Amino acid sequence: MAPVALITGVGRRRGIGAGIAAGLAADGWDLALSYWLPYDERLGYERGAADPEELAEELRRTGRRVALVPADLEDPDAAARLPGCAVESLGPLQALVLSHAESVDSGILDTTVQSFDRHYAVNVRASWLLIAAFARQLTAAGGSVIALTSDHTVGNLPYGASKGALDRLVLAAAHELSHLRLRANVINPGPVDTGWMTGQVRAELVAMQPTGRLGTAQDTANLVRFLLSDQGAWINGQRLHSNGGAPAGQLPV
Repeated sequence: MAPVALITGVGRRRGIGAGIAAGLAADGWDLALSYWLPYDERLGYERGAADPEELAEELRRTGRRVALVPADLEDPDAAARLPGCAVESLGPLQALVLSHAESVDSGILDTTVQSFDRHYAVNVRASWLLIAAFARQLTAAGGSVIALTSDHTVGNLPYGASKGALDRLVLAAAHELSHLRLRANVINPGPVDTGWMTGQVRAELVAMQPTGRLGTAQDTANLVRFLLSDQGAWINGQRLHSNGGAPAGQLPV
């Protein structure tokens, strides 16, 4: 049987989650893909009307089993149920990739309580519930959790603060759940244009990159693929910067 991974945040073809899905499918993984289109609509992100369905069909044509599982991760019940829904469709999970996020720019003085709470509900609480449910269904073979994080905090208070909490949560899982043979790592993918950058932002970020280019979804997918491979099995409890050497702090990465 092929290994099975649940990937969250796979609502748009341009997103990092979609790139990770394509990479893992190429490595022989069957996939449960979670998404929530109302979030993309609320933020006005570029997407096709049938992005998740088209991606799923493309991956199925490679011989992989793919289940689509829409879930509003602001709802704690939806987050807690999601791994179980994936198991019902495809069987026990060996990997959980957390690529979902609530991300709405605001600073210390203009962040609303509603926005702050939503960021923590989606980025932290849902991730905790997903990891817990994932851990409870693990077989003796164990499994791996990978989360995507960010160093951005200036002018982006609720997102940056909640990502910091996510880091601690995932890295704690590497130790607290080690008796279940669970490994857990965090990736900072750096500046990747998934449709949110303006031309000015794109030019400014490229100028600051030592590599002279922005990251791509495939760059992040390559590291996820390695961490989930036998060759990456010794890496655990780490916060990895796969960001082309991007300077941390004020950049939206």
